[in-house]
Amino acid sequence: MKITVPATSANIGPGFDSVGVALSKYLVIDVKEPADRWQIKHDLGDIPNDERNLLISTALQVKADLQPYLIEMRSDIPLARGLGSSSSVIVAGIELANQLGHLNLTVQDKLALATKIEGHPDNVAPAILGNLVIASYVDNQVNHVLTDFPKCSFIAFIPNYELKTSDSRGVLPQELSYKEAVAASSIANVAIAGLLSGDLKVAGAAIEADRFHEVYRQSLVKEFAPIKALAKDLGAYATYLSGAGPTVMVLADEEKAAPIKSAIDAMALDGESFILQVDTGGVRCD
Repeated sequence: MKITVPATSANIGPGFDSVGVALSKYLVIDVKEPADRWQIKHDLGDIPNDERNLLISTALQVKADLQPYLIEMRSDIPLARGLGSSSSVIVAGIELANQLGHLNLTVQDKLALATKIEGHPDNVAPAILGNLVIASYVDNQVNHVLTDFPKCSFIAFIPNYELKTSDSRGVLPQELSYKEAVAASSIANVAIAGLLSGDLKVAGAAIEADRFHEVYRQSLVKEFAPIKALAKDLGAYATYLSGAGPTVMVLADEEKAAPIKSAIDAMALDGESFILQVDTGGVRCD
């Protein structure tokens, strides 16, 4: 059995903790033979290879008496870079429990479990469903809208350093004034309306006008400002911090993606760029 989960890019400007899209990098879990204890083979660095691994601890939260297995884990989703690496593992763990425990979980079941574990739905929802998902998590209830992302390419610049979500959240204000909250909300509304209507020009302007988090976090990612300026000169729709960062994401027409990537590469920044596409399937089990 093989479980595949896509990477995700969350927030997308003002969609803070509520908007995310599934993208074409993947976590793959190969479930091998039953074993006396959980064993996870991977080359993903200093993460546990037993039941302490987030994959297994998540699965055991869903069903505590699962038969242990030998599992192989591989991923091209970089850790702590704002591309949903931990969310992909949580979603895979829920699917692992679902399959091994014969639970027949619905999509809503999976979404509720994943959001409760992760704390918000912006990454886990598109990892489960694919495409673009707008979701809320209020009073322990998850509501969501699944839709297609307008046709475009995502050019991701992934720095060679990590930025922990906890550190990135540490620069955010404790509160906004009523006037500022109304302004920030109106910008978010236009961004979502632009995405839903397929108007990336309108959506892009609103994405770049976010007042909820990017204005506070941009200084943590030194590559953000120069990439944003370059992308704008080359006709991109928007540049935003993916998740909590430090990945810098550029939205552009497909024919502009390669020139923008080449221009970013020519800047010789400390990181690597990729052209990504929307994953429309979400988590899948083969």
